[in-house]
Amino acid sequence: MARQTAGGNAAFHNFHNDYAHIDDPNERRRLALAEIDKAPFGWYHVRAVVVAGIGFFTDAYDIFAINLVTSMLGVVYWQTASSKPGIIPTNSDTAIKVATSGGTVLGQVGFGILADVVGRKKMYGLELILIIFATLAQSLSAASPAMSVVGLIIFWRVLMGIGIGGDYPLSSIITSEFATTKWRGAMMGAVFAMQGIGQLAAALIALIVTSGFKQSLLSAKGASSCDGVCLLAVDKMWRVVIGFGAVPGCIALYYRLTIPETPRYTFDVARDVEKAGEDVKAYIQGKAEGQPDEIRRVTAIADSEGRLEVPKAGFKDFVAHYRQWKFGKVLLGTAGSWFFLDVAFYGLGLNNSIILGAIGYSKGNTMYEVFRRNAVGNLILVCAGAIPGYWVTVFTVDTLGRKTIQFMGFTMLTILFVIIGFAYDKLLKHNGALLALYVLAQFFFNFGPNATTFIVPGECFPTRYRSTSHGISAASGKIGAIIAQVVFGPLRQRGAPPGSTESPWLNHVMEIFALFMLCGLFTTFLIPETKRKTLEELAGEVPGTANYDPGSRSGAYKTNSEPDSGSGDRV
Repeated sequence: MARQTAGGNAAFHNFHNDYAHIDDPNERRRLALAEIDKAPFGWYHVRAVVVAGIGFFTDAYDIFAINLVTSMLGVVYWQTASSKPGIIPTNSDTAIKVATSGGTVLGQVGFGILADVVGRKKMYGLELILIIFATLAQSLSAASPAMSVVGLIIFWRVLMGIGIGGDYPLSSIITSEFATTKWRGAMMGAVFAMQGIGQLAAALIALIVTSGFKQSLLSAKGASSCDGVCLLAVDKMWRVVIGFGAVPGCIALYYRLTIPETPRYTFDVARDVEKAGEDVKAYIQGKAEGQPDEIRRVTAIADSEGRLEVPKAGFKDFVAHYRQWKFGKVLLGTAGSWFFLDVAFYGLGLNNSIILGAIGYSKGNTMYEVFRRNAVGNLILVCAGAIPGYWVTVFTVDTLGRKTIQFMGFTMLTILFVIIGFAYDKLLKHNGALLALYVLAQFFFNFGPNATTFIVPGECFPTRYRSTSHGISAASGKIGAIIAQVVFGPLRQRGAPPGSTESPWLNHVMEIFALFMLCGLFTTFLIPETKRKTLEELAGEVPGTANYDPGSRSGAYKTNSEPDSGSGDRV
C-alpha cells in the first residue's frame, strides 16, 4: 500500500491521497482519469484553452496574412516587370501559398508521431519556437543577386508550415486529454475557433498599416506607378503584417513550455503511475509539473511493470490495432472527411476576388484605396460567415454532437456548391445572391466539418496513438488543400485568353467541389459520435461498451455496475 501525504489538502484537492491506498496500478489509473473526466469546469480548463488557442490564433494569422501580403510583394519586387508591372506572377503567388501547406503536412505527421514517442510536453512549445523564428525571418527577407525573394519566402514558409502543422495534433490532444468529458467538445472547439480571430486580426493589422502609410500610398494611382515613397511604404507594410504574427506566439511560449505532461500519456505510454498522479494535482494547481517522491516513484514503476494492462505502443501494435475494421474505419473516416473538406474549403477562396468585387471592395483609384478596400472586404467576409460559424459550434457541439454537426455541414455545403456551380452565370448578375451563398458556405464550413474534423480525431483514438492518428488525419486535409491550390486554381482559368485573369471554368470547379462535399458526407458515417463519452470508452478500453476491444484491455476498466477492486478503508 502506498503511503499517504500530508498538508495542503485544505487549499487544494490532494489526488495522491485519494488513491494512495490502492495497490493495483490499473485501478489507480482508472480512478485518476475519472477525476479528470468528472472535474467541474474551472480556471485550469480556461488556461489550457487559452494557451492552445493563442497558438491557433498565430497559425491562422500567418496563413491568412499571406493572402493580403502577396499583392504588396508584387508592388515591391515586380515594379519593373515587362509584363504587368507591380503584379506578382500567378506561379510565384501560388508557390508562396502552397509552401505553407507543404510544410504543414510534414509538421502534422512528424510532430504527431514524436508527441506519441517522446511525450506531449517535450514537443509542445518547440513548434511555436519554429513558427516565431520563421515568421521573423520572413519579415526580414530581401532579394539579392543570388537569391530571389520568392525562394527565400518559400523556404521560411515551409519551416513555418512545419511548426503550424505540429500545432494541430499537439493542441488538439493536449486540450482533449486535460478536458472534462462534459465540455470537452466546447473546449476543443474554442481552441479551433481562435482561427477565426486570427483571420480577423490579419485583416485588421493590414488595415492599420494601410492607414498608417496613407499619405505615401495616395501618391500612386496604381501598382505600376507605386515608386518612391509609395514603394518604400509598401515594403514596410508587408514586413509589419508578416512580423506581427510572431507577437502572440511569444506571449504563449512560456505557458506552453511549462504546461505539465498529460496524465493520460504518463499513465499509458510512459507507464509512470506516481508521476501521472502528481501531474494531475499540478495541473489543477497551475504548476508546471508534479514532483513525486522519487523512491516511491521508482518502486511504483517497477511494481506496475507487467501489471499495467494498457498495451505498449509500437509499430506492430499500431498495425494490429488499425487492422481491425472497427478501429481502421475510424482513421479512414477522420482522414477522408478532412481531405474532402479542405479541397473545397481552400477552393472556396478562389471566389474571394469575385466576392470582394461584388460588394465593391476589389479595386480603387489609388494604392491606398486598393489596400484599404482589400483589408475591409476581408474583414467583412470573416465577420459575416466564418467567426459566427466557429462559435455556434462551440456552444452546440456538446449538445448536438460532433457527428450530427458534421453530417449537417456536409449536407448543406453539397447543396450550396450545387447552387453556386449550376447557377453561377445567373448569380453573377445578382451580386447579393452570390454574396449570401458565399457567407452561408463559410458559416456551414465552420458550423460543420471544418470544426468537427479537428475535434473528433483528438478524441476517438487510444492515447498511445492519438497524436499520430490526429496528425495523419490533419495531413490528409492539407494534401486536399494543396490539390485545391495547385490543381483547381489553374483549372478555373481553363479556356481563358493568355495573360487573362478571367475564370471561365470556375462554375465547373464549384460543381466538382459539390461532389467532394458529397463524398465527405459518406465518410462521416465511418466516425463515431464522441459526445459525452470518455476517451477510454472511445478507444475501446471499457468493457460492456459497443467498441470494446478485449485484445487491448483485460479488465482494467469496469462498468459502473461492477464493484471497485482494492477499495479498502483509508489509512
